[in-house]
Amino acid sequence: MSEGKQRPLLFLDVDGPLLPFGDGPQREPSGTAADAHLTRLDPHLGPLLAALPCELVWATTWEEAANIDIAPRLGLPPLPVVHWPETSDAHAREDQWFGLHWKTRTLAAWADERPFVWVDDEITEADQDWVSTHHPTPALLHRIASSRGLTDEDFTILDQWLRATCGPPR
Repeated sequence: MSEGKQRPLLFLDVDGPLLPFGDGPQREPSGTAADAHLTRLDPHLGPLLAALPCELVWATTWEEAANIDIAPRLGLPPLPVVHWPETSDAHAREDQWFGLHWKTRTLAAWADERPFVWVDDEITEADQDWVSTHHPTPALLHRIASSRGLTDEDFTILDQWLRATCGPPR
């Protein structure tokens, strides 16, 4: 990455990628019933995420709650959070017509011409096509199987893409 450029962004969803919906192993709840839904969170994902050569950003409906409930359990510092604006009627109709995810336009705008990775379990080809047409820098939309969440294979793909696209971390 050349001098003066910002690191690429990694937009991270919670439900599916970090909290899989599958029947895999669950950890013991950490205390309260409110924590029970977090038993699928793998604390080993935090160091793997932190090691990626990018800036992590929450791209989830959890919004600020991700910094309160998820980040500490992963050993991550508070991360920037994408806040979801109301979608215009025209965009909502167009997005429905093309099968575009409701997050796609907001994430591309938030990236503001920076390269980015988007990790989510609901990404479609329509989202990939739209981003490749409307975002001027490289972007990787990486769909995660919600039944398994992020895996070592996913981290290999993310790390290789980030390094190949944006160079080694500074």
